[in-house]
Amino acid sequence: MFGRRRKRGRHATNRETAQQDAEFDGDDLDYADDGPYDEPEAPKDNVNRLDLGSVRLPVPDGVQLQVEMDPAGAVRAVHLLTPAGQLTVSAFAAPRSGGLWKEVGAELIAQLKEDGARINRENGQWGEEITARNSGVHLRFVGVDGPRWLLRGVAAGPEEQAPVIAEALYELLRGTIVVRGTQPMPVRTPLPIELPEAIAKHIAAQAEG
Repeated sequence: MFGRRRKRGRHATNRETAQQDAEFDGDDLDYADDGPYDEPEAPKDNVNRLDLGSVRLPVPDGVQLQVEMDPAGAVRAVHLLTPAGQLTVSAFAAPRSGGLWKEVGAELIAQLKEDGARINRENGQWGEEITARNSGVHLRFVGVDGPRWLLRGVAAGPEEQAPVIAEALYELLRGTIVVRGTQPMPVRTPLPIELPEAIAKHIAAQAEG
């Protein structure tokens, strides 16, 4: 679904949002080395990535984008809607010492348990992954600690599609580039999301219409 696989040994909340959909036309993906990548070390692989400012995502053809906005009009998240479920990748400021995912993951587990979800911990390519099942929905959370950033990937879909959407999330993360920037930020601050001009105009036109 997201390019060639290399062999390697949402959490929903009630909040006021505005959501708009858009289609992204990408190319079939083929990259040799696994990421995610810090921008200075990103490969020159000619992969067509969706540039969201703080993250560049290798999105293939046919995936629908759902943009989540807050009441003030700022972009909160961009979700990728696939036939198997929804993918969301977000980047956050992290300490130079790393290790933020362990802390965030523990808090996430506590919150999911409060919501009545069944929790599992699994060892993955980037360390511990968290899976949760609640009301027929399967969730997978993957965290990657990078240089002064944390990248979090979330896959959500029907339980029967769990293996498919999990592999789609892994492939997405492997090809993602994180643009942290040099400005100081408090730990856990979401790195800003900027929509490409064409998508921003599409959403604006939908809002007006």
